[in-house]
Amino acid sequence: MENRITTKEEQQILRFAVDRMKTFSVTLHVESSRAPEFIDISGEVCAAVKDSGVRLGFVIVFSRHTTAAIKINELEPLLLKDMEDFLERISPKGGNYRHNDFSIRTVNMNEDECPNGHAHCQHLALSSSETIPIVDGQPSLGNWQRIFMIELDRPRSREILVQVVGV
Repeated sequence: MENRITTKEEQQILRFAVDRMKTFSVTLHVESSRAPEFIDISGEVCAAVKDSGVRLGFVIVFSRHTTAAIKINELEPLLLKDMEDFLERISPKGGNYRHNDFSIRTVNMNEDECPNGHAHCQHLALSSSETIPIVDGQPSLGNWQRIFMIELDRPRSREILVQVVGV
């Protein structure tokens, strides 16, 4: 059985959906004050979804950095501390990383380069983005779910792209 649209009615439905599809993007500028730091950006993401006018679709929240992650989890102080401790256990800041040896490293160096091999390794356990369904014009988060930008490196300004797609 082929997987294609065969009737005029089905083609019209598809054209109608495509014609109504919207995209909306905004860049959030997030300031971190330490590392690791879990910064709740749920309010800003919800505002972007509202501004988009999309009622049904999805929102992608994407970090433009290799040492700042995006994750969904619970905003509870003791849990946040547990997660900070977990990140330190899986890749300690004081560990031995070839990335931090500036006497041998020659690739992707900046004048303000700092030893941050731990932050890159911690990022492997996390991710650069989350995709959240939008239902009735709202991100469809669970009761305790919040969207976090997680600073893994050092205090600085970060850019988070929020892209909304839907109808």
